[in-house]
Amino acid sequence: MTPAAAGGVAKTPAAPSAPRRRKSVTGTRRTVAALFLLPALVLLGALVVYPIGYSIVRSFYNASGDGFAGIDNYKALFTDDGIRTALKNNIIWVVFAPTVATALGLVFAVLTERVRWGTAFKLVVFMPMAISMLAAGIIFRLVYDQDPDKGVANAVWVGVHDTFAQSSAFPKAHPGRNSPLRPDRGGFITAGPVHAGQWVALPLVGVAPDQMPDSAEKAARPEAKPGEITGTTWQDFTRGKGVGRLGEVDPAELGYAGMRIEAVKDGEVVASAKAADDGTFTLPAQADGARLRLPAGNFKAPYNGVDWLGPSLVTPAIIGAYVWMWAGFAMVLIAAGLASVPRELLEAARVDGATEWQVFRRVTVPLLAPVLAVVVVTLMINVLKIFDLVYIIAPGSSQDDANVLALELYRKGFSEGRPGIASAIAVFLLLLVIPVMFFNMRRLRREVRR
Repeated sequence: MTPAAAGGVAKTPAAPSAPRRRKSVTGTRRTVAALFLLPALVLLGALVVYPIGYSIVRSFYNASGDGFAGIDNYKALFTDDGIRTALKNNIIWVVFAPTVATALGLVFAVLTERVRWGTAFKLVVFMPMAISMLAAGIIFRLVYDQDPDKGVANAVWVGVHDTFAQSSAFPKAHPGRNSPLRPDRGGFITAGPVHAGQWVALPLVGVAPDQMPDSAEKAARPEAKPGEITGTTWQDFTRGKGVGRLGEVDPAELGYAGMRIEAVKDGEVVASAKAADDGTFTLPAQADGARLRLPAGNFKAPYNGVDWLGPSLVTPAIIGAYVWMWAGFAMVLIAAGLASVPRELLEAARVDGATEWQVFRRVTVPLLAPVLAVVVVTLMINVLKIFDLVYIIAPGSSQDDANVLALELYRKGFSEGRPGIASAIAVFLLLLVIPVMFFNMRRLRREVRR
């Protein structure tokens, strides 16, 4: 029997209650929160959303902005030589700059944990981060200067090079008028053969008196000797009009001390000698019938170092400047992550017999993987926008070879007056950055879930 039949009052099922509105963590009403967020949203829209939207629209119009160009501006990204060079250089930047900076930061962070003065070292390495890109560019423009007296890089390079391969003291020496010498593969050779018992004159000009070797003495003419070839190589020039005799050793003229002389017969060197301080030399009988050659090594120009800012090295050189600035940033972040690594794991690995290299490779690096990912992604986004260093360090003669997308955007928009293509480059850069940002956001969400 139902409750109703028994005289009871039937209860109707309660209506489902409306879902409770979720309150914010701080208890703030949504309206109040929206009012506080409104200024930030307005600024975000004005400074970020609107420029992005305008750039997208502008990228489909011609240079004047009054004609629809379709995708012609985007086609130029892959047909214009300057943009293609910039894209290639950006790939080099993205691959090498973050990798090298992160690797150096990792090495510095690990090594500085083991030394007493690690904090001071970290401070010195991090200090370049306090310098603006403009100042860093000016500094490295001087560092890479071609003149070893100005550029630190070439001063060091030339010092190391000259330690093992000294340049010649006679780089500008050359035959004068009516000389018996003829050019030969960077050096000079006599026009005809010489014979034993003969004195041979090898006169040269072109070396200033103050640039002669300190050991040089007044040139002399040795006596001819049977069975030998004697000769003199000297500076055949005497100051003053009408002073001195051409092709003859005069009292005021100096010998080419240390000059190397070779006797060449049928293309082979059969004998050689080195000139004394007064320029005299003697060759054995094997030189009879040979031609005397002053090899190119006698006239080797002074080594002036490497053309760091030339077309072939300008991009690696600028990447080096970038690494100098940002390796400290990587080191500080990695060192913070390293401080949170459980020391018990490292000690357990050592107790189990792992070497320091194995501990580093199998334990430390895997535990630091999240931090390394943050550093690499941050630097990748940074190098995609690199502009200042390239613009300042690269000289005008090699700026085309060092070109990157951000610099090409500036040149197309302001120097060449082609804002449509500049907008297309900006949109393309945005598309390159979005996947990196998306990867970073996904990684951060995974970290929050943990």
